[in-house]
This record gives sequence, structure tokens and C-alpha cells, in this order.
Amino acid sequence: MAALDIAYVAVLAAALSGVLPLLVARRRYAQRVAFALLAVSAIAAIVAGASALTGETTLAERLPLGLPWLKWHVRLDVLSGFFHIVIGVVVLATSFYGPSYLREYESGQNDPTVLNLASGFFIAGMLLVLLADDAFSFMVAWEVMSVASYLLVTFQHEHAANRRAGFLYLLMAQIGAVGILLGFGVLATFGGHFTFDAMRGGNVPAAWASVAFALAFFGFGMKAGMIPVHAWLPEAHPVTPSHISALMSGVMLKVAIYGFMRFTFDLLVDVQWQWGVAVLLIGAGSALFGVLYAYVQQDLKRLLAYSSIENIGIILMALGLSLIFVGGGHPVLGAIGLVAALYHVLNHAVFKGLLFLGSGAVLYRTHERDLEHLGGLIHRMPVTAAVFLVGCVAISALPPLNGFVSEWLIFQTALQAPALENGVLRTLLPIAAAVLALTGALAAATFVKVYGIAFLGKARTRHAAHAREVPRGMRVGMVLLAALCLLLGVLPTTVIGVIDAIPQLLIGQRLPSATAHGWLWLTPVSPDIASYSAPLVLLAIALSFFIGRRLLPARQVRRTPPWDCGFGPLTNRMQYTSTAFAMPIRRIFAPVWHVQEQVEVTRRHEADAPPTGLRHQLHIEDRTWLALYEPIGHYVIGAARAIGLIQTGSVRTYLLYSFLTLLFLLWIVT
Repeated sequence: MAALDIAYVAVLAAALSGVLPLLVARRRYAQRVAFALLAVSAIAAIVAGASALTGETTLAERLPLGLPWLKWHVRLDVLSGFFHIVIGVVVLATSFYGPSYLREYESGQNDPTVLNLASGFFIAGMLLVLLADDAFSFMVAWEVMSVASYLLVTFQHEHAANRRAGFLYLLMAQIGAVGILLGFGVLATFGGHFTFDAMRGGNVPAAWASVAFALAFFGFGMKAGMIPVHAWLPEAHPVTPSHISALMSGVMLKVAIYGFMRFTFDLLVDVQWQWGVAVLLIGAGSALFGVLYAYVQQDLKRLLAYSSIENIGIILMALGLSLIFVGGGHPVLGAIGLVAALYHVLNHAVFKGLLFLGSGAVLYRTHERDLEHLGGLIHRMPVTAAVFLVGCVAISALPPLNGFVSEWLIFQTALQAPALENGVLRTLLPIAAAVLALTGALAAATFVKVYGIAFLGKARTRHAAHAREVPRGMRVGMVLLAALCLLLGVLPTTVIGVIDAIPQLLIGQRLPSATAHGWLWLTPVSPDIASYSAPLVLLAIALSFFIGRRLLPARQVRRTPPWDCGFGPLTNRMQYTSTAFAMPIRRIFAPVWHVQEQVEVTRRHEADAPPTGLRHQLHIEDRTWLALYEPIGHYVIGAARAIGLIQTGSVRTYLLYSFLTLLFLLWIVT
């Protein structure tokens, strides 16, 4: 069975996972059917992607669908094969996780089979985007993905926040789709057809190529959530069911990255280094501001959503470095940046999927997303606490887990700046590396806060105090992704050796010496410049732990209650809060946010009486929203009110409008 046929099975199984449960009477059996088909779709996607990637083959054919003059063209190559694997891994984890998680919805007013229908077509749409080989089928699949994900965001439509998030998401998705469509239109104009093969062969002038790039970067960047067109992401992700949040953040954002890579590296033949500068700067801004906004959040899922903006920024930084080196005549160094971006795409899909599933487990048992209402969960939910810790370490880019490897590769790419002839670029790249280092430090601080407040200490509410471990299926899904975080971190040379076929397709160049010293050492540039051995790092950590626990002489430890400072028994109110933890960084970077802070002191009637109550209110807003989106919103509302004046309610007025329109059209025709 050819890899392309297996890819068709993945699409069909995903679509059937939404349709067949509608025919099952009992909801619990319907859930089992839906997620079993999603597991089939995930496995088929992984197998198809692995076959294309490891075989380094390109399969293409034309389907009897579409328009009479434009049939659907499909293609499976190493790039789309890699993203098939990314989608398949996260979907497989959610197929274990979902049945137990959705039990909470079975007794609610919203039918979970509707959720299955939308999620099935959402996944099918993403897989079709990867297979599309012409602009028409690409945009059809893109819209299927966007509309289905809108239905997922508004699944619990009885809440105003969900309706608002869904409207904002759909609006921005359609604006981004217009940008993508116009970008394809530029390439089709010079290529003479809407197929990607024709676009590759089109002789696009440099100025029009830059226009097409800008349109595509805007459209795909809006879907990916780059700053400043990110406003939909922190609104939409928190309100969706957690396994859907894992798919949207871990996978859908990467489909946007796929589209950008396909358009820029594949369809636009001549890459210009100026494009890379734009991508690098916007990526650095997205990474830094994304993590700063994540740091001050108290809502766990909203924090993870802002963290996704940070990681999209990191991926864009790697792609920007690759574009700069390729456009500057150094394709070998550009290949390193491209591999770094792809590896971080895979890593972020895994650890962000894990963290969203972990947040769903916390929500499942405590019904709380606010960090201030959690605490002490490590004692009540030990498995969830362990796998969530793996995700926190991975996203903080600490060895020996996977997040460190991809960010280390990005640093190695940026450090090759001396190879460039342009002095400004030689200065810009180290600055970008410094921003990436600052981002990594802030990310580590963010997830120290998350884990410390949510899982350590004492329970702050009754729900947290009485929480218990989640069902087995949910644990299996999280453990699967946690194990992948470790494997991708310990065996990077094996994975990178497979990914190396993608830069060969896109820019005609592989990594110079990724495994010059064997599988044990990763040497992306040269063994003489830099190397990293993840297995040896893991071995050193294991030996240190063993020596500390077994070989050093045991000491007599006297256990006593913690010192209470003379105030009596310790309570949960004596703990650090999420707001207090974030306060020092919030003071340092105060101009980044629009902060409204109020302290209300309650006293008795006497003027010199001591305070009897203290209330602290803190509201932090995104300055991008205030500076960009609110003015546009006011303008649109004002224009709508002005246009609404023509709605007089009089039938005679409407007949006059129709008569004048008819006269105008007759004048145009004649």
C-alpha cells in the first residue's frame, strides 16, 4: 500500500470519526467509536509520513474532485510527511485521553457528538492541507480546518466568552485567508495556473515576489499567532475543551508554519535575505512578548496559550535565520536553521500538547483554571504532577529533554553570523540570540511559577484538597507525550538524521556534519565548533542521582514541623501567590503591559483606627489590543452605524433603492 493511499486512510478515518458516532444511540459508545477512528487516523498519518520521510520519496496524483477545469492535485513529500507525523503523534495521544475527559460533557446541555463531528473534520482538514498541491484544494482544506475549529471554540456557546472568542477567531482566520489567497494569486499570475508545479516554474519579478511573501507571511502568521496579529489565540485556546486546546496549539499552529514554509521555501524560488530579517525581528518580538504576557497570567490555559505565541516566535526566529543565510548565499548554514525550526515544531507539538492535556487533567478533577485556587496537587495527583513536570522542564529548554536541543540548534545557527558579509546582519544575529536567551530564562521562571503554585505547597481550595488522579486513559495520553519529550531529547541525532531530507528538498542542501562523531554526538556545524551529547548528559544526571542517594554516607535526618514564625499553625494563606511570584518581573517590564492595580483598605469609623480589611485588585491588559484592535473595532462599529442609517424601515424607500440599483446596472450593461 503506497504512502499516499495510507494518507487517504488517515483523512477518511478522521472524517468518519465525526460522522459515524452520530449513528450510535448511546453517547459512551459513540465516544469510543469516535476516538478509536481518531487513533486509526493518527497511526495512518504517522505511517504515511514516516514512509515519505524515510524513503525520501515524492508521490503525486490528480483526483476527480474540484472544478471542471481544475481537478484536485495532491502531493506527499518529505515536508508534508514530517508534518503528518507531527499531527499523528498529538492526535494519537488525544485519542487515549479524550474518552474519559468527555465524560464530564455527557450530562451537560451540549452534545459531545457535535464536538466529535467538528474535531473529526478539523483533523481531516489539517491533513488535507498537507496533501494539497494546488491553490484551490489548499484553500478548501484550509477553510474546512478554520470553520471546524470555530465550531470547537464555540462548542459551549452558552458562555459569552466563548461566543466572543469564536467570533474573533473566525474573523481573523478569514482575514488571514484573504492574505494567503492573494499571495497565491500573485504566483498564479506569473505561473499561469493554480497548481503548485506551475507556481514553482513561474518567473516572478523580485518586487512581486516580495509582495507575495508579505501577503503569505501575514496570512499564515495570523493563523500561527505571531505578534501583533495574535489576539485570537489567548481568547480561543482557554475556552475549548483541553484535548482540543492541545490539538489547536500543538498542531494547528504548526499547519500554519507548514503553509509558510511551503510557500516561501518551495513556491518562491529565489529567497531574499530581507525577508529573513523581517521574519527574525517579528519572531524575536513574538517570543519575548509572548513569554512576558504568559508570565503574568493566572489562568493556566491562558498562560499556556501565550506560551504558544512565544514558541511560534522561536520557530520564526529559526526560519528567519535560515532565510538570511540562504538569501545571503550560505545554504549550508541555512539548512541548520531550517532543521532547528523543524525540530522545534515537533518538540513544541509534543510538550505543549502534554501541558494542555495536563491542564485538562487539573481542570477535570478540580474544576479550576485559576492558579490561585490550586496547590498541593502533587500529593493528590502524583502521575499528573510527574508528567506535567516533564512538560515544564521541556518547555523551559533544560537538558536532557527535547526543548533544549532545538533551541541549542537555533543558537548554533545564530552564532554563524561572522560568515555573512553584511555588517548590520552580523550585529543583528547575536542580538537575536541574546533575545532568545532572555526568552528562555523567562520561560523557565514562568513554569517554575506554574508548577510551584499549582502542584506544590498546600491546597488553596476545597476542590484542590479533594482532588484525585484522573482515569487511566487520560494518564496514558499524557505519559505517551512525556516519554516522547525524553526520547526526542536523548536521541536527537537519530531524528535529525531523518529530518535532514527536508532541507535537501527545499534548498538543495543537507547538514554538513550532524553526526560526524557517531550517533552519540550532535555536531550541526562542525565537530571543531560545537557538539552536544544528550545521552552523556542523561547518564551524568542519573549517576549524580545514584551517588547522592546510594553511595554517599547516609545522614540522620530529624523531622520536625516547619517553623511557623511564632504565628501558629501554617495555613494556605501564608503561601506565595501567583501574583506575588510574578511581581518582580512585572515591575521590571512594566511598560510591556497596561496594568490597573488598586488596593482598597477598609477601616472603622475612627480615622486612626487600624485596618479591618484589605482588598487587592490587579487587571493586566495586552497593549497590542488597546493600541491596534480597539481603534479598528471602534471604526468598524462607527461605519456600521453610519451604513445602518439607510435602514429606514419604509418599504417605499427599499423599492426606491432597488429601482436606482436597476437603473445603475442597466447603465453599466449598455
